[in-house]
Amino acid sequence: MQNKVDLVNNVDDTAEQIFEAIHTLMHQYRSRQFAAIRDDALGLTHMEGKVLGYFCRYPGSTQSDLAQHSGRDKAQLTRLIARLKEAGLLEAKADERDRRSMRLYLTAAGQTLHTTLHQQGRQLAARAMQGVPAEQAASLLQALQQIRHNLEQDSPDKSCDKHCDKT
Repeated sequence: MQNKVDLVNNVDDTAEQIFEAIHTLMHQYRSRQFAAIRDDALGLTHMEGKVLGYFCRYPGSTQSDLAQHSGRDKAQLTRLIARLKEAGLLEAKADERDRRSMRLYLTAAGQTLHTTLHQQGRQLAARAMQGVPAEQAASLLQALQQIRHNLEQDSPDKSCDKHCDKT
């Protein structure tokens, strides 16, 4: 018969293994999702794709809005945004109320690329879930939502909690 310490250690090992598996799955998913566009002339990175996704969901946001949402360094975001603008994927327009502030929008090419990424993600997710019965998929989703809820309860910084569902 196992003692209480063994049970706790076993649960901790399982929890750690679950998070390692989630990390590995997301790495594989993102790697495959971005493989096609990484090979094209733009060579878009994962973070650049995330920036496009942000401005697709929040058109007219500023670089400061993105920095606050993502928690990323403003200098890093400046380089990312400059590269996306040079590639013709993002455009900046002066804020009507404050000409010093620049609002960022996807260009038609940026929207097309974001749509392609989204479609590739959906197809890849469907392929990844092949053979998983609907009941197991629903249970997995429910468990992941509970885990996220648990983490949100412990999180002093919930700035991303409302927006992290989408890429």
